[in-house]
Amino acid sequence: MTTDGPAPKDEPSGVDLARVALRAAKEAARARGDAAQQKKQARRGGLRSGARADGRDPMALGSAINRLITERGWETPAAVGGVMGRWPEIVGEDLANHCVPQRYDEDERVLVVQCDSTAWATQLRHLAPALVARLNADLGHGSVRMIKVLNPGGPPRRYGPLRAPGSTGPGDTYG
Repeated sequence: MTTDGPAPKDEPSGVDLARVALRAAKEAARARGDAAQQKKQARRGGLRSGARADGRDPMALGSAINRLITERGWETPAAVGGVMGRWPEIVGEDLANHCVPQRYDEDERVLVVQCDSTAWATQLRHLAPALVARLNADLGHGSVRMIKVLNPGGPPRRYGPLRAPGSTGPGDTYG
């Protein structure tokens, strides 16, 4: 028993089939044209630059650096390097005059900072949680896990006959 009713909606109609066939024919013609154009250019002595942009065109220095940073996975170290350049803006002028970032350990996610006295080192230790939160807001969550404060640099050790063996000598009482 056959029913002459409307065709089910799952099957494409003749117009849809014609559109699909036309699209496929256009893509095949475009591919053949591109191949023929490349073959013609190769016969003339190599590919030449044209009016359209392609991968051989020079790029701006900033774009090239950004591409290199992305390809190598250097986003976090580069961002932390930018933070070191903007240190006074991030921590304030007073703290920046007495505490200087030294290095960033990417594996441990630790920023190492050197202070010029124990008073500023203590101040930085108290401000460290807020500073880590501010850095992570600027760099991305989890970029800096902690701030390690280094001993202040003391005067050079003097050796002589009146020195006790093993003595650290005069200097700042770090602690």
